Amino acid sequence: MSGKGGVGKSTVSTNLAVALSMDGFDAGLLDADIHGPNIPKMLGIEFSHVQGSGQGMIPVEVFPNLKVISMAFFIGGRDNPVVWGGPLKHNAVGQFVGEVEWGNLDFLIVGLPPGTDDEPMSVAHVIKEVDGSVIVTTPQDVALLDSRKAVTFSRMLSIPVIGIVENMSGLSCPHCQKEIFLFKTGGGEKAARDLKVPFLGKIPIDPEIVTDCDRGMPFVVAHPDSEATRAFKEAAHRCEEYVGFKEMERQFEREKFPYHLRQQEAKG
Repeated sequence: MSGKGGVGKSTVSTNLAVALSMDGFDAGLLDADIHGPNIPKMLGIEFSHVQGSGQGMIPVEVFPNLKVISMAFFIGGRDNPVVWGGPLKHNAVGQFVGEVEWGNLDFLIVGLPPGTDDEPMSVAHVIKEVDGSVIVTTPQDVALLDSRKAVTFSRMLSIPVIGIVENMSGLSCPHCQKEIFLFKTGGGEKAARDLKVPFLGKIPIDPEIVTDCDRGMPFVVAHPDSEATRAFKEAAHRCEEYVGFKEMERQFEREKFPYHLRQQEAKG
């Protein structure tokens, strides 16, 4: 998530989810941007259709371990807008979480629209125990102003912040290989220090990211040895470590809490 548009949330969400699936995890990718659902385009599945079953909607599967759901699969033509207010968007998010046959996932990555409005509130309300949020920003002050608000928003909802990703962090000149800082540098890292949250790394600008997004090929698949791919994979590994640690904590609490009391609690 981020408080700011145009910082690359969909790109980061897509490549994080694909990186997790490449590590052998069963991953789901929920495109919760109801008005601007771009993730299917980035995966080359924008013209796919969702099938139904007796248990609910069957998500679109791409790559061996990645399932995707998005409003883009339901709106018909790519130029059709979704003209919905809060309650309808809340219902859609609820259906994408509760009425989709996700199966037994290791990770569910939710790509959110900008801001701290309906969609992130709905995700927090529907999922209830979100493991954590990943805040995406660019280094410039204008983006950081809104991204810092996303950290505070997460804390208000008791959602731990896994960390901040600084996207579009520098460009390597193709002629002299000198690094050019188009949007300054270090802002995301400084915000992480100021707000006392982890810093997940810097993802440099690579023109191929734009090309790959447009042709529906995840960057981490098309360019496995690039610096940006290493940054995406490092962020994914940090998420793996964080969620693994959270699961260990939950297991410890379960073992500490007597079985018969857990049964009583489950019965209400």
